[in-house]
Amino acid sequence: MTAPLTPPPPPHQQPPNDPWGAPPDGGVVEAGPHKDDGPGMRTEVLEAVVVTVVTAVVGGLLLGVLWWWLTPHVPLVSNGDAVLLKDTEGEQAVGSDGTFTLLGLGIGALFALVVFLVRRRGGVPLVVALAVGGVLGGLLAWRLGVWLGPEQDVVARATEVGVGKTFSAPVKLGAKGALLAWPLGALLMHLGLTALFGPRDPDPYEEQYSGPYGPPPGAPPVA
Repeated sequence: MTAPLTPPPPPHQQPPNDPWGAPPDGGVVEAGPHKDDGPGMRTEVLEAVVVTVVTAVVGGLLLGVLWWWLTPHVPLVSNGDAVLLKDTEGEQAVGSDGTFTLLGLGIGALFALVVFLVRRRGGVPLVVALAVGGVLGGLLAWRLGVWLGPEQDVVARATEVGVGKTFSAPVKLGAKGALLAWPLGALLMHLGLTALFGPRDPDPYEEQYSGPYGPPPGAPPVA
């Protein structure tokens, strides 16, 4: 003969630490507060568009003027029959490409620093904006420097100055790979700043050890 089963006590009479008891509030388990997931994809895309436009226009104008101002000019001279290099061993043409590359790296790093200080959270859209804005800005700077430089028609310029007179060759970007210096400098700078000073991921054990009862049994010790 078996003893009769005792029915469980009502929920309001169950002990607070009963592992088999029903959860409070009618069995509804409330989720904890949501983490901040950022401003949202739409806002990030709008910010990326603004960064692309501002970077391309402002940086492109700045780089184009600096390149035209600082690039070494190639001296030419006319002998009446042809236009020749005055200094056949000069390295001005290579210096023009090097000047564009160094200026592109510097301006890319500068814009990446500004974007990081304004929007430290970062994100993929901002990184893409820095790269796309750098490419567009480099193209704008290239065409602007050529337009600000000496006249493109070398024969007409030689006829204008006369035989034996020295004049500057048009500003030219020989190595088109220099256009990638700006986005490369921007990405390297932004990556380095994010790695050193960017927000850190939350500790996965933070909520376990911050409860009122301490760490659960078998939890790894805190270093």
